[in-house]
Amino acid sequence: MSAVDADVVDVAIVGGGLVGASLAVALAPLNLRVLQVESAPPPAAAAHWDERCIALNAASQQIVANLGLWDRIAPFVVPITSTHISERGRFGVARFTAEQAGLPALGYNVPIRVLGEQFTDAAMQTTAQLLRPARLRSLQPAGDSVHLGIDTDAGERTLRAQLVIAADGARSTVRDLLGIGSASRDYQQTAIVTAVRTQRSAAGVAYERFLPSGPLAILPKPDDADGHACSLVWTVGAADAAHYLALDDAAFLAAAHDAFGERLGRFTALGRRNAWPLERVLSERLASPRVLFLGNAAQSLHPVAAQGFNLGLRDVATLADVLAEPGDCGASARLADYEARRASDRARVAGFTDGLVRLFSNSIPGLRGLRHLGLLALDLTPPAKHAVMQQNLGYGSAAPTLARRHG
Repeated sequence: MSAVDADVVDVAIVGGGLVGASLAVALAPLNLRVLQVESAPPPAAAAHWDERCIALNAASQQIVANLGLWDRIAPFVVPITSTHISERGRFGVARFTAEQAGLPALGYNVPIRVLGEQFTDAAMQTTAQLLRPARLRSLQPAGDSVHLGIDTDAGERTLRAQLVIAADGARSTVRDLLGIGSASRDYQQTAIVTAVRTQRSAAGVAYERFLPSGPLAILPKPDDADGHACSLVWTVGAADAAHYLALDDAAFLAAAHDAFGERLGRFTALGRRNAWPLERVLSERLASPRVLFLGNAAQSLHPVAAQGFNLGLRDVATLADVLAEPGDCGASARLADYEARRASDRARVAGFTDGLVRLFSNSIPGLRGLRHLGLLALDLTPPAKHAVMQQNLGYGSAAPTLARRHG
């Protein structure tokens, strides 16, 4: 990235996380003047067997490949070749396989550290400008541009942009400065995220097991000299989170194994535990005059089915299509085009994840039997199974150019 040497840019990206950095890379071929503002200094993460991962679906893998970054990331990923969805205490199971999808994998479990490093390194190689650490202080749309006030270590800066992209998370500063509200739903759940060593290899299978408190997901991580490893995301009731976090490692492993079952044998070691309260936050608008919302700033979802970041990458790919033609980046017609292209995908995925949580975290008499039959029916009904698979692959709606396979 170049130093900031101009007070006028075409696109200002507020947020330098995975979505913001990937957008800077996606916009590079368009020869736009791009500025990125990130409040946090670069992280100092190091590789470790229990480092946090994220699951990229097939469409997201294609986006990363079309950005020219897959070869850098591929050595660190584990392919997910099938998924196994079940409910504790019931025999109904839904299975999806890469063979059914006609793909080498349904998705890939990737260390967040690796994605962050590669997106950021690639963004640094573009002509985009970077202010980091820097904090957005003010934002005021004014006719054909937006005025931004930014606090940096070197003092205050005032810049103008044709278009501002809010990629600054669920608690978006951009949204707050514009007075745009959000619709939130507190699930009264907490996600405990860690890793476990397992007696048997997951062999490319990602498991989603629904419990009364919420889903427990186990995804394969790379094997190493110390054995088999898996990511574990365990959703528990918010009131119970402190109890599980206070357990010693042996007691936590025993509880997690009891919740999951015997498919991978004993859980033999536990990684570091982190916990996040779970809430759905949907921005009331995807667009405001000369401002667009992407990623978690647009929609922050429950982690069930691992849809959130994948949805954000499709936001990025769609915006790259919208801005592909020369002209005013912040023109109202472009903003309306972005909103129209993203509306159905966003609504479908937000509704799907919310529906899963509400359906399976429910103890209404008789509903458990219906859920059991529903999983069986899904596994045995090809059209329904295909529709769910396409959505989970990231192809539930028209694919943006970066998500398409070429050649």
